[in-house]
Amino acid sequence: MLNSLRSISDFVHEIPAHGKMRVPVRLVASRKMLPSIFADKAPNQACNVACLPGIVDYSYAMPDIHWGYGFPIGGVAAFDCETGVVSPGGVGYDINCGVRLLGTSLEKPDVLKKMELLVNTLYHRIPTGVGSTGPVKLDSAEMKKVLTTGARWAVENGFGEESELDKIEERGEMAGADPQGISDHAYKRGRSQLGTLGSGNHFVEVGFVKEIYDAKTAACYGLHLDQVTLIIHTGSRGFGHQVCEDSIRIMLRASEKYGIELPDRQLCCAPVQSNEGQHYLSAMAAAVNFSFCNRQIIAHWARKALEKTFSASLRLNTLYEVAHNIAKLEEHRVGGKIRQLCVHRKGATRAFPPHHPDIPADYRLAGQPVLIPGDMGRCSYVLAGTEKAMQETFGSTCHGAGRVMSRSQAIKTGKGRNVQKELQARGVLVRASGRETLAEEMPEAYKNVSDVVDAVVGAGLSRRIAKLVPLGVIKG
Repeated sequence: MLNSLRSISDFVHEIPAHGKMRVPVRLVASRKMLPSIFADKAPNQACNVACLPGIVDYSYAMPDIHWGYGFPIGGVAAFDCETGVVSPGGVGYDINCGVRLLGTSLEKPDVLKKMELLVNTLYHRIPTGVGSTGPVKLDSAEMKKVLTTGARWAVENGFGEESELDKIEERGEMAGADPQGISDHAYKRGRSQLGTLGSGNHFVEVGFVKEIYDAKTAACYGLHLDQVTLIIHTGSRGFGHQVCEDSIRIMLRASEKYGIELPDRQLCCAPVQSNEGQHYLSAMAAAVNFSFCNRQIIAHWARKALEKTFSASLRLNTLYEVAHNIAKLEEHRVGGKIRQLCVHRKGATRAFPPHHPDIPADYRLAGQPVLIPGDMGRCSYVLAGTEKAMQETFGSTCHGAGRVMSRSQAIKTGKGRNVQKELQARGVLVRASGRETLAEEMPEAYKNVSDVVDAVVGAGLSRRIAKLVPLGVIKG
């Protein structure tokens, strides 16, 4: 397949439509990244996505692409709402896994002497690990409120401030959620998991602003050199996983019912306008809201940890929060006409340009903040959305570094190593629930996030604003 690749530019490459593909695949990557990308089978998954009914323009793959369930992680695909489909595989199991970035009133020198205390305090305040549960226990009535109002429920119940909602995608409250369509098992799994980090690649990271590339936009976002920052990366926990599991069973039957030929059963889907399609979108929206609420509560726990470690007068402001596993009904210009599309972003981030009405008013002249976390040993980036992304990728860009090793490969590679001490030698303090967790998430398990960012910036899908370097991390 690599031999058939056609380069559109140094950072955009095309796999021509072949077989039953309805559209080509557009791959965003530097030339040096291509061999490793094609060593994985993720490009084949992007080709499979191109076979689905109603797909518009291209099946896109971002530079952080790697193997996923059905759709590749790092995949973007938009489907016409009248003729196209919606697929749970295009969102994934961790519905609305996403990232929140907070800026503090602290400077790097302020925290260095207290980093161990701060990391330990965060670890004890924020429940982490597989199956972790928190102090927020909800009955069915309150759970339904969470599923319909998202982060607003958290704010109304004392977890944060109203002003924070303006800085969350969808204001932390996705419309169309229907709690009635959620299984009892999903309710059971989610009831005690609000305000918990979970496991895998989820983390809370304390870092600082190492570099500023665009001073005007950085100031608009409230960032400056040496400023201490906090990143929260997690999703909808067991609740979202169960919503996806339940939906896949429904979609497998729906694919047969509507005569949809699937190149891979993991791409099971239904027409957007069908009962099954609408049911999935409403259940997904409920999980999206659960995740928004989850991150809002974690941000509150983190604020309390910083206040305890430093001062009650410390300021911790939400800069922005983005989702990167989601399907959304959006209007985009296609062939000179505005069309309503169902845009799947799986391991991909919305990157809307300046002046877009869905961007917070404070950022409207600069463009939407785009948050790209890296691994815990290197760095993360703050980018900004562009008009070119809106024109070429339905307002989408990458979401992170992207794995180059499976978790089992990483554990095997890390055997006999002390990853925690290795990171400490780099100046990064880490607390995790076990050695295997750190091995799974070692820096070598991921692509270099700087290469990923170089590719999306080179393709014009984002602008580089700031670079953040980790000082301390807690992992599930």
